[in-house]
Amino acid sequence: MGRMLIQSAINYNIEVHILDPDANAPCRHLAHEFTHGSLTDFDTVYNFGKNCDVITIEIENVNTEALVKLEEAGKKVFPQPHIIQMIQDKRKQKQYYLDNEIPTAAFILTDNKAAVMARADFLPAVNKLGTEGYDGRGVQVIREAADLELAFEAPSLLEKLVDFDKEIAVIVARNEKGSVKAFPPVECAFHPTANLVEFLFSPANIDEEMKLKAVREAEKLIEKLGMVGLLAVEMFVTREGEILVNEIAPRPHNSGHHSIEANYTSQFDQHIRAVLDLPLGETGMRTPAAMINLLGEDGHSGEAVVEGLRQAMAEPGVYVHLYGKKMTKPFRKMGHVTVLDDDPGKLQEKARSIKDMIKIKAKA
Repeated sequence: MGRMLIQSAINYNIEVHILDPDANAPCRHLAHEFTHGSLTDFDTVYNFGKNCDVITIEIENVNTEALVKLEEAGKKVFPQPHIIQMIQDKRKQKQYYLDNEIPTAAFILTDNKAAVMARADFLPAVNKLGTEGYDGRGVQVIREAADLELAFEAPSLLEKLVDFDKEIAVIVARNEKGSVKAFPPVECAFHPTANLVEFLFSPANIDEEMKLKAVREAEKLIEKLGMVGLLAVEMFVTREGEILVNEIAPRPHNSGHHSIEANYTSQFDQHIRAVLDLPLGETGMRTPAAMINLLGEDGHSGEAVVEGLRQAMAEPGVYVHLYGKKMTKPFRKMGHVTVLDDDPGKLQEKARSIKDMIKIKAKA
């Protein structure tokens, strides 16, 4: 994400400094200045931020105490540290929705495994770790009493399993002046075992009333938060026609990668505009699109090799983005492909064909 953010920043002659825990981070050679260090260490984050005019993130797992101190010292920190703190904890997220009349699935806050096991009456449900869950980790589906042994031995929440029709996402931006613009809703299709987005389709296959409802909820959320920056809002569309907010991310997000080619403004460009208090860009679609996450093949760990790249690039309307990660492992996000086609039926067919072409494996 850092690399794609820099690629947009280059257009505005913005000097970008990066702090990353990976010495070989894909963005290293694009940054004006690169610092190798921990995102969760107070001194590292604070000392890095002292030399910046505007500070932003592309991952939530960062030391927010340091960001608060930087904000107090007069630095612009977007999204604001107190918002990052709330979003870092799924328990606080859910309570925020409840307190602010944001529609969401019923839930119970649980402190440990025993507390989850005592609530067999609440099943079927999803057990989510309060903190440190990421990309499918820290989420466990508990359908019946026999599954309760899978519960987390840590502060978590038990969320009622939603009988949903579709999973969608809306990315919305807000700048310091309070201008708000949302991207059209997209539809997400998840990998059956890795709990990661495998395909994304834009626009979402829902009616116009439902699209407007989803956009309104996303706009309401960012305005209630008073947040500056980009907010990805993941939602369920229930079979009864309700919109329920699932989770939010205060940064560029996997559900917006297609916007580089498919929308008038990309999510990365919009994030830059928002945190620098520039006019927000037009978010409309240029054309329908699909996005395929390129995940490391199951059973493959080691130096990455990309198969099928030439074959995929020969197809019209196909745009490949490799992230520059040298090492692969099962289900690691190694890149994405955007596919454009005016015909939604052909689009899905083409996306699945490209998915079958490109494989990320370990070098033999």
